[in-house]
Amino acid sequence: MITEYIEEALKHARYEMINDLEPFYGEIPKLKGVWATGKTLEECRKNLKETLEEWIVLSIKNSLPIPPVGKYKIEISQKIDA
Repeated sequence: MITEYIEEALKHARYEMINDLEPFYGEIPKLKGVWATGKTLEECRKNLKETLEEWIVLSIKNSLPIPPVGKYKIEISQKIDA
């Protein structure tokens, strides 16, 4: 379920070039705060995937809602203690 969610979310990623030491910028607009940069497009994609994974874990830990992406959604029915 989480793997499919991540794969689907990455299909909605947008990439652009910025004036920075890491000129590739990527974000998933539907998921607030999920963005990354990289020296190459592939590095940016890898970093974006890692950011998304961390964002999901943090959202679950803090009982924050995770918006559905396509037909995929992640719902936690109880709070997980760390």
